[in-house]
Amino acid sequence: MSLPSAYQPAGHGGRRGLFLVFEGVSGIGKSTLTKTVADRLRATSLHTLPSPHSGWSTTVNSRLRPLPQFAFYLSGLLHAADTVAHHRATGPVIADRYASSVIACHSAVHDLDMDDAIRLLAPFRPYLETPDSTFYLRCSEPVLRRRLASKEQGNSLTADDSELFTVPGRLPRLLANFEAAADDDPTAVVLDTDDKTPDELADWVINHLETARAQTH
Repeated sequence: MSLPSAYQPAGHGGRRGLFLVFEGVSGIGKSTLTKTVADRLRATSLHTLPSPHSGWSTTVNSRLRPLPQFAFYLSGLLHAADTVAHHRATGPVIADRYASSVIACHSAVHDLDMDDAIRLLAPFRPYLETPDSTFYLRCSEPVLRRRLASKEQGNSLTADDSELFTVPGRLPRLLANFEAAADDDPTAVVLDTDDKTPDELADWVINHLETARAQTH
């Protein structure tokens, strides 16, 4: 699809900083790892959905039907892409969730075939910033339960976290969707997180980036 000039993604030219994404189910440790790696790389970090969308999501999820919900999350993703493009002009950027989460989570929540959401998003793909690497975080169910229990003790448990185990079939659908997303993502790097601290995972990510950079020079 050819976009009118007003709808073209913002072009910043010149320097293009590294763009990394962390994906996976709620509670797996994306936010902690995003902050840890961003601190190491002195990178800008953001969550998809970024503000102001992040403040509206609870109302949207409770009041809108599936298609308007998807349009809302697509709007947030496009806004995230603009934010990424702006900050890449001055340095690296790391996103906690991106396009794969929009597709995987929407499809799992509404029990949709993921291909339906992929087709809805497809016309807008050219607008999105393409990550250099997308790290898909995995862990076993017992470890995920322990991590969510820690979040609950710290009063940081979200509705998405709770629904992984309270909504029948939610966790298996999400896991299957993220597996499928990783399989179809040319930027995918699968990262098993069991028995690893955020610092150890950050070490692995940075070593991976350095190895990949050495191989391209």
